[in-house]
Formats: sequence, C-alpha cells, structure tokens
Amino acid sequence: MNYSRFLKLLMSLVRTFQLFRFNSRKILPLVLSISLLLSGCVQYDIGVNFHNSNSGELVQHIRLEQKLTSFSGDYVYEWLNSIENRARKLDGKAKRISREEVVVTIPFSNGQELQTKFNEFFTSQNQQDAEPESTESGSDIPKVESNLLLFQNNFILAVRNKLIYDLDLRSLALIGSKGNVMADTGSILNLEFALNTPWGAKSIPVSETAIEPEKKGQQLVWQLQPGELNHIEVVFWLPSPLGIGGLLIILFVWGGIYLRYNYMPDPRLKLSAE
Repeated sequence: MNYSRFLKLLMSLVRTFQLFRFNSRKILPLVLSISLLLSGCVQYDIGVNFHNSNSGELVQHIRLEQKLTSFSGDYVYEWLNSIENRARKLDGKAKRISREEVVVTIPFSNGQELQTKFNEFFTSQNQQDAEPESTESGSDIPKVESNLLLFQNNFILAVRNKLIYDLDLRSLALIGSKGNVMADTGSILNLEFALNTPWGAKSIPVSETAIEPEKKGQQLVWQLQPGELNHIEVVFWLPSPLGIGGLLIILFVWGGIYLRYNYMPDPRLKLSAE
C-alpha cells in the first residue's frame, strides 16, 4: 500500500523516543502520552462505488490531524502529494480540501480495469523506490501488502460479482527498533474500506474472526485492523447495460412487428385496390 512516506514518519517518531536515556519506568509514561497525543491522527477511507457493471469509481479520502503534521509536516505532505500524482497517472483526479485533507477519485469502466487500477495504485512501488534510501539510512520500513481480485459472471441482464480483498497490516502492529520502544499504530491509523453497489451486497464470513461490515443503506463498510491480516469476501449483483439494452431493442422490434400485423392494414390490399 502507498504508505512508505508515512511509515518513515512513524519510524522517525520511534527513533526520537530513543534519544531519551530514561529507564523503563520513565519511558513508559512518555510512550503512553505520545500515543494519546497521536490517537486517531490519520483517517484513511477507501471506497469502491459501482453504478453498473460498466461504470464505477475508486474513491480515497485521506484526512490528517494537525497534531500529526506538527511533528513532521514534510513527510506527510510529500505522502499526500504522491497520492495525488499516482491518481492522475491512472486518469483520476484529486481534490485538495486543505493541506491535510485530500479526496482522490479514479474511474473504471469494468471489473478488470478496477482490479488493475486498484492494485497499481496500492502497489508497493513507492516502498521499492524507498528501499535504497532506507538501506543507506539503516531504517527498516514495514511492508504493507494489498491485493484486490474481482470475479464476474455474466447472466445477460445482470452480472454476478465476487470481490476478494486482502490487506496485510501485520507489519504495522508494533513499530520499534531493537526492542527499546514500541508504538501502537492501531491508535494512530483509522482505516476503512467501503463498497457501494446499486443492489446491495452480501459479505461472506470465511472465519469466526472475520471482520463484520457495517451496513449503511446499499453500502458496506469494513473497519480495517492494523496489525492483522484483513481478508474481505463479498458477493453482489450489478445490472448489465449491454444486456438490458439488447433486451429493449428486441422488445421494440417485436412490438413493431406485432403492431404491424395486428393493428395496421396490409399494404398489399391497398396496392390491389388501386
């Protein structure tokens, strides 16, 4: 996922703790106070909106609290700028509500395009680019793996969709260095994944510990858990404009033929009369 610059910020915060040469009894209150200060600093909402089987958009809403930017504004602003740039490369657009808040919208025209754009946007390319830099600086940036799959079956008038999304956030459970200081990223990151479809969707629980989504009308919202392997499976149906359009054409032609031979005089009779 596109977290490399933000993860650098988290690592830098942890390293700053190590500058304090306190014993364990004194460092614990410091860590707790920093965790409370940074609580809920990053709101990252990922939404997939389907209009029909051939139209939709991927929406990301990122909001950062000023208490986070006050620690290291350069990292977080670069992170937001990189998100905007990556969206434009995928024919998307970005709306900068403020310096700390941005909404990114990336359109797609079919399921395969959604899968391609989603995985390309959340690829670890930025982490790969940062590897030489992180190696030189001796820091170890956690890797976050993200993968979305969409399987579609066309039933002429409607398309059955099965969406599978895996987001591995186990590396973000605790971030530390040499076991000296650990920072709980769960109190810093608030991650949500939402699916909005015209006919609703049904979540498939694959285990007892599966994340239960919150239903808001036709929308399902999952609260993603940092420090865990998040697995989502959901099934939903979408109207097929091509199939519905073809059916309307057939009905229109059939209606014309029916009217022609049942309610209109035969043109051959007119010709014979003349």
